[in-house]
Amino acid sequence: MANSLRAAGGKKSNESDVLSLNSIRRTLIQLEDTIIFNLLERSQFSYNPAAYDRNASGIVGFNGSLIEYLVQGTEKLHAMVGRYKSPDEHPFFPEQLLQPVLPPVHYKNVLHRAAASININKLIWDVYFDDLLPRLVREGSDGHCGSSACCDTTILQALSKRIHYGKFVAEAKFRESPDKYSAAIEAQDKDKLMEMLTYKEVEENVKRRVRFKALTFGRVVGTDASPLADPPLKMKPDLVVELYDKWLVPLTKEVEVHYLLRRLDN
Repeated sequence: MANSLRAAGGKKSNESDVLSLNSIRRTLIQLEDTIIFNLLERSQFSYNPAAYDRNASGIVGFNGSLIEYLVQGTEKLHAMVGRYKSPDEHPFFPEQLLQPVLPPVHYKNVLHRAAASININKLIWDVYFDDLLPRLVREGSDGHCGSSACCDTTILQALSKRIHYGKFVAEAKFRESPDKYSAAIEAQDKDKLMEMLTYKEVEENVKRRVRFKALTFGRVVGTDASPLADPPLKMKPDLVVELYDKWLVPLTKEVEVHYLLRRLDN
């Protein structure tokens, strides 16, 4: 959860720390590790289509798939300990959340109130299950539906956090150059905002970094820990690069644009 957004003892965190571009960059880099490690974990299992079949879960009293049941249950539990009161967390099933049972944590209100209405998890869900997952894993079933769905849940949460962190990126950039962004916001010029938010060199650096991480984390090590001459890989690094290039970076910028379009609302 958002430790950078809160302080111990219920005190509010330092606003300059939360919206520091260096602090935001560190968070996004840490999320790279989380995403790649969990993609590697998921890749050891087959696709296991029964986990996504709404007619195959066999869960009494639940009308949905195993993955829906697990994500909803996880979110209910996490909501009870306050996860979704943090502005950098976004549920996939907000209508199913339970009320927290712990005393509230005080988060520094650094975002415009419009941020609360931006949640693109439906799109993230579709991207993951329709595009990424079928190419990450082997076809067929291996009997590990529960383990597969547990991995999926962790990946979905990490993807959601990474993409929705665009709100903090947008706010930090706006505060850095308010006059630069205000004209495009007042004109509601989405294309201009997208152009202003695009830094090709930074995006290329991200792709190089995640490729290197996927290569490093995904190498198979011999049983005696000796280096292999040509170590096989658990996952194709190009898949991770494509995930960032085709989905994560563009969707993060979409969140940034949606946020900035409403940044001057009263």
